[in-house]
Amino acid sequence: MKKEHRKVYEVRWYREKSSLHHRLFLYIGGMKMIISILFLIVGFVLLIKGADIFVDGASSTALNLKVSKMVIGLTIVAFGTSAPELAVSIKALLSGSSDIVLGNVVGSNILNILLILGVSSLFSSMVVKDNTVKKEIPLTILFSVLLTVLSFDNIFDKNIANVITRTDGIVILLFFIVFIYYLASIARDNKEENEKAPYKIGKSLLFVLIGLVGIVAGSNLVVDNASAIAKALNVSEKMISLTIVAFGTSLPELVTSVQAARKHENDIAIGNIIGSNIFNIGIVIGLPCALIGNINVGTFNYIDMFTMIGAAILLFLLTFKKRKLDKGEGLIMLLIFIVYYGYVIIGG
Repeated sequence: MKKEHRKVYEVRWYREKSSLHHRLFLYIGGMKMIISILFLIVGFVLLIKGADIFVDGASSTALNLKVSKMVIGLTIVAFGTSAPELAVSIKALLSGSSDIVLGNVVGSNILNILLILGVSSLFSSMVVKDNTVKKEIPLTILFSVLLTVLSFDNIFDKNIANVITRTDGIVILLFFIVFIYYLASIARDNKEENEKAPYKIGKSLLFVLIGLVGIVAGSNLVVDNASAIAKALNVSEKMISLTIVAFGTSLPELVTSVQAARKHENDIAIGNIIGSNIFNIGIVIGLPCALIGNINVGTFNYIDMFTMIGAAILLFLLTFKKRKLDKGEGLIMLLIFIVYYGYVIIGG
């Protein structure tokens, strides 16, 4: 009887010990999740406030330099808000996560047009200038088509793996240099002299820098913690890159464009998106690929790439006649965004 009692006691003790370990494991996991959510919220706050300061600084810088706000939107704002994508892509490529590199750019470019311009146009009707419709949006389409053609080598030979090679990266950079030349030419031609800058040049540039730090720090917090939550739920790398990472790195564009639209700074809002999409392909894909090495296209398919091209074509079609994005156009963009991401989530 004593032996039986001892065995029963030992079994009960092991069960209690196992249960304690399980509860401790769940507690630690739950605490990590809570901490990730808290950092996620801090990241959102930094992004929103940083974007607010950044827009004010960029707008004031344009007025101080007597340069078109569209040029500032296509350059300083676009490059600044593309900084998180570049940082994430370099980090991912060095660690061998090619799916994150390509998904980051493709997902961000789709989000930028369908979600960000869609949401921004709900806040305020956005007037689109002639030059933007005739030159800058077609350039976005061109860069999107270029990336797609360079990504799918097996269109021409079924025996070749789909890889964006170092040579492809150099080709993309050459196209990007042409874009920079175009920016330099419009910077000479477009001057704004009527409106007075609210801040002096030094303070304006300081606002740009402070805002950019807030944007980058906030987006890093959002991406890192959102990715940690997603990985805990066993989500694929492609799924993470097209959703969590793409959304996280597009948050600077989202908050910057929404804030710009609210302040009726349409040139900054639209220039930010168009410039950012071109920077994403030209710099975020082209530069790391040319300097570090090949990017495997992997599990990406034609639907993902054609959606990126289609979003740019849709923007062109919606703005071609009216030269404006209003709530109706914004709702169309958001509807297509929901359909595509419904497909991504179900497929993922």
